[in-house]
Amino acid sequence: MPILLAVTLLWAFSFSLIGVYLAGQVDAWFSVLMRVSLATLVFLPFLKLRQIEAKIALLLMICGALQLGIMYGFYYQSFLYLSVPEVLLFTVMTPLYVTLLNDILDRRLNVGFAISALLAILGAVAIRYQGVDDGFIKGLLIVQGANLCFAAGQVGYKRVIEKQRPDLPQRTVFGWFFIGALAVVIPCYLAMGNPEKLPTTTLQWAILTYLGIVASGLGYFAWNKGATLVNIGTLAVANNLLIPAGILVNVLFWNRDADIMRLAIGGGIILLALWVNDKFNQKIAARANRLSESH
Repeated sequence: MPILLAVTLLWAFSFSLIGVYLAGQVDAWFSVLMRVSLATLVFLPFLKLRQIEAKIALLLMICGALQLGIMYGFYYQSFLYLSVPEVLLFTVMTPLYVTLLNDILDRRLNVGFAISALLAILGAVAIRYQGVDDGFIKGLLIVQGANLCFAAGQVGYKRVIEKQRPDLPQRTVFGWFFIGALAVVIPCYLAMGNPEKLPTTTLQWAILTYLGIVASGLGYFAWNKGATLVNIGTLAVANNLLIPAGILVNVLFWNRDADIMRLAIGGGIILLALWVNDKFNQKIAARANRLSESH
């Protein structure tokens, strides 16, 4: 958990840096390409090609493609429709997806997911109850795409390491994670990128460099390594620690005019959704324990 907390503090500034200095000014796919490329360069020197089987390398690449490559594609687009606090609050669904995906892989049914998801949507609407339009709905759905990919990558990486190669020094194989992301990002930039919207200021280049080397490179390695050291419930909760930290940073430094009351009401409803989901998960876990004891 200490590793996940440290990464949370590291990532708290990323949302605002993207929303304030990059979104709408620098091509989203170029930003993603630069971040993933720099992160890949950080871990290439540690990569030992003969240390793992081709199957494990491929699975790690798929995790990276989901958690970083495809997720970033959704994530950067969401800032074109939503404010930074809204993007942060709508990532609250990620823990629901983490538990749902893990339950599906374990062939269990998470009956609380539908109720929790509905409550979370109501919370999202409460934040913009006077301004729910097509752009807002599109932004909300785009964030959910990012949440689902981020959750799938985490759950996948955790299961690959724990169930197949727990003996691996993770720094020597994590390059495969970024190579997988790069395999998605390069063709996406070539197909959808806008070469006319490159960074134009030293600050924008500096932010992208920081986001690539520190937030993506070191941050994703530390986060995924931390994910292998905790249970799935703790991982789900850790995903939401970023929300208050990110909103606090945004409001204090860049967005002092934010409607705090509306954010608080909507955020409260969304937190209720998490509580409902957690209660259902506890019941499922208790039932599973009783069944195992009876046998």
